[in-house]
Amino acid sequence: MSANIPNVVFHDGRSAPQFGLGVWQIDNSLCSGVVQAAISEGYRLIDTAAIYGNEEGVGEGIAKSGIPRESLFVTTKLWNDHHGHDSTKAAFEESLSKLQLDYVDMYMIHWPVPQENRFVEAWEMMINLRNEGLIKSLGVCNFNVDHLQRLLDKTGVLPVINQIELHPGFQQAELRQFHNEHNILTQAWSPLGLGTLWEDPTLLEIANKHKRSIAQILLRWQIEVGNLVITKSLKRDRLKENKDIFSFELSDDDLQQIAALDNSEGRLGPDPELFKTVAES
Repeated sequence: MSANIPNVVFHDGRSAPQFGLGVWQIDNSLCSGVVQAAISEGYRLIDTAAIYGNEEGVGEGIAKSGIPRESLFVTTKLWNDHHGHDSTKAAFEESLSKLQLDYVDMYMIHWPVPQENRFVEAWEMMINLRNEGLIKSLGVCNFNVDHLQRLLDKTGVLPVINQIELHPGFQQAELRQFHNEHNILTQAWSPLGLGTLWEDPTLLEIANKHKRSIAQILLRWQIEVGNLVITKSLKRDRLKENKDIFSFELSDDDLQQIAALDNSEGRLGPDPELFKTVAES
């Protein structure tokens, strides 16, 4: 889909760019311009969500980009208050309308909300929408092993991707191992650690050695360990810098040093077992 961004292949036979643009916290009024700038810089994966409130802007940016629809990989997500058969279908149709698209490449359950106990119902409807051709691939975000196992036990269908918080300070080795055993790909959100890693001496040393920014080291690490990764910026030069991670490699020693930064208590975002609604974010 892009000349220098590698594609990864899902267990359903489809594929996606390993690196892409996320638009969390980008205002709808700005989103069209950011999406157009990213696409012009070679981004081909665009990741949004209903709760972000910018699906219209994403759709406008795609429409104005001049890039054929089939050259793009577009993801959006089901919010927590729409789990269930009918509500999932209605939410999906609303997202599709806002995006001005005939289909999405990936539709994801944004959070499992296990207290509500309805994510399997949402998944069942998503399978139906996939069978109708409106969704090409099915994914989830922030699912733990128990949540993934329940999808498998109840429907026999596992997601092709689980998008989770993942950065050197919180590497989620156990969950990634389950992914590997079940051919689920890991996609990282918050790959830059919400700014908590900028002064880390290990990362600074590695960045200086490669003459790269800390952000580029963090993003390149995700690629090297086999994850998909999404990142965002409002600035075109930063979009370009973030994407310029395919012209260098980290050494085995670099990877070992970064692996040592892992902290099982390093979660920065919500706990998937507890997170329910916007009001609690």
